[in-house]
Amino acid sequence: MDEETFVRSCRLLRMDALLRQTDPILSGSAPFQVPNLRRSLWQLSTSFGGFFATCAAMYLCTEVSYWIALPISALAAGFLVRIFIIQHDCGHGSFFTSKRANDLIGTLCSLLTLTPYAFWRRQHARHHGSWNNLDRRAASGLDIYSSCMTVAEYRALGCWRRGIVRLTNHPLVANLLLPPLVFILLYRTPFDAAENWQRERRAVYLTNIALAGLIGSLGLVLGYRDLVAVQLPIMVCASIVGVWLFSVQHRFEHALWASEGSWDFGAASLKSTSHLHLPRILQWFTGNIGFHHIHHVNPHIPNYRLEECHNACAALQAAPRLNLYAAMRALRYSLWDDDRGRLVSFREARPIRKDAAAAPATWKCRRDGQQCRL
Repeated sequence: MDEETFVRSCRLLRMDALLRQTDPILSGSAPFQVPNLRRSLWQLSTSFGGFFATCAAMYLCTEVSYWIALPISALAAGFLVRIFIIQHDCGHGSFFTSKRANDLIGTLCSLLTLTPYAFWRRQHARHHGSWNNLDRRAASGLDIYSSCMTVAEYRALGCWRRGIVRLTNHPLVANLLLPPLVFILLYRTPFDAAENWQRERRAVYLTNIALAGLIGSLGLVLGYRDLVAVQLPIMVCASIVGVWLFSVQHRFEHALWASEGSWDFGAASLKSTSHLHLPRILQWFTGNIGFHHIHHVNPHIPNYRLEECHNACAALQAAPRLNLYAAMRALRYSLWDDDRGRLVSFREARPIRKDAAAAPATWKCRRDGQQCRL
């Protein structure tokens, strides 16, 4: 047996063992992966209808006062997040049984979410193939939301690079300043795309052309000033909420991260992703994506059936559960600590100074300027 055949045989044996281990979980979720056309159409109508209705209300209110219209943007943003969840399901082929219908609706959603459908679908598929795997993180380092550095990697950086990493991962920067830039500017380019992603690169530019035509037409009808005044706060709010939802479900304190040798599907599904328990109204606007562990167990389950699957399968209820307060606190965890077996904050991962470790700690007396040993 040559080396290539041996390696292939090992991979097949490993995959077979993995399937046997996860078969009870997968078989328990399988009945819920069939889309329901009536429920899909109802979700489409309520999401798009709600979004267009709130946008229309904002345009009408701007004629009286912009400050009356601005609070409505939060409600419109909730509907836009729900539209993004539909696009997400279409990307997994789980919203309709027809691939053509999924691609059509996903593309239409992308004109509202500003997220190129085919490009994002390929990126997201890469995420599902490597989530919480320390050896399969994107080499570019651009993914600061579903990936992380280890404490050892962080400590090995120079002072300036540590500062940049801390700045980009600061909760205010990563979760308030960067998300709007990602959706409004970064998704206008095929960033972080592999060289062979020719179709996905074209999709980015075609989406930009379609957006230019749509924005140009709406601007002529409604006025560019009002268009920006209404749509910009909606997009800012929706992007912040969307990025937070995606990030917190993989980067909370006790989320499991593992190297390739110890990574397995069952543990990654139930220990590396969270069950984000939200108030019922927020669960509705976020399309049940808080049941993220169910989604990683079986990405073919449409969002409106995730809760059903969670309640029906006892084995799937072992995932870490986060409430809203715990999810907000999780924003500070950015680095994986192998020694502690959990994510830690930058404060907990401060590099140990060699001179401080070698010499006894001292402090300067304020009275006479002498140094006194602690």
